[in-house]
Amino acid sequence: MQEKSSDLKTHQWVYQLLRSNLLCGRIEPGKALTIRGLAAVLDVSPMPIREALHRLASEGAVEVKGNRRMIVPDMTAEKFNELCELRILLETHAAVNALPYIETEDIDRLEQLDKQIDDAIAAGNIEDISLVNQEFHRSLYMNNPVQISVPLIESLWLQLGPFSRVAISRLEKVYLVDRHQEAIAALKQKDAEALKQAIESDIRDGIASIKSIKGIHDFFMATPEPI
Repeated sequence: MQEKSSDLKTHQWVYQLLRSNLLCGRIEPGKALTIRGLAAVLDVSPMPIREALHRLASEGAVEVKGNRRMIVPDMTAEKFNELCELRILLETHAAVNALPYIETEDIDRLEQLDKQIDDAIAAGNIEDISLVNQEFHRSLYMNNPVQISVPLIESLWLQLGPFSRVAISRLEKVYLVDRHQEAIAALKQKDAEALKQAIESDIRDGIASIKSIKGIHDFFMATPEPI
């Protein structure tokens, strides 16, 4: 469990803890969350739990149900495809718009994160693979000082996180090509088109890997018929 630091208020800590657990997929799709249950586990009052869950609901990470319950949404094939296509649109935009602000130290940071991802893959640490991969992308995009796209991108990550964890755990090999190295090379060359292609290829490789898993459709919830 993420320790509460002295500079965080309780409601901030609860939100960040739940958010981190969703991003790395530690909370599975279909998992019901109750305010009382989470308050007991985290040893806090119901108020910060309620606030965090409603904030996460506004980001699409959880759905409000009756009887004060919230649930991590199941994934459909259609929703998965839509979220992934939105990732490509937003993240290629964010990368290209961050490019003019990239300095040598920023590239050094990205190279360190890419090495951490390699280490996590070698160790089979699924949670670190997800979280450090997200930090690589976040670190790149946040170089743009006019920051609008990152909160939208993180909302997509939150919605994909629980399902992606289920999928990644069934992959025999996580990466075939290190697209992050391609992105880093493009950053060094200040090549916007190559950077855009590297980010899109990185996301599409992940999509293809998930779709290649035997029986993956068994993990998708059926799309409801229109009324």
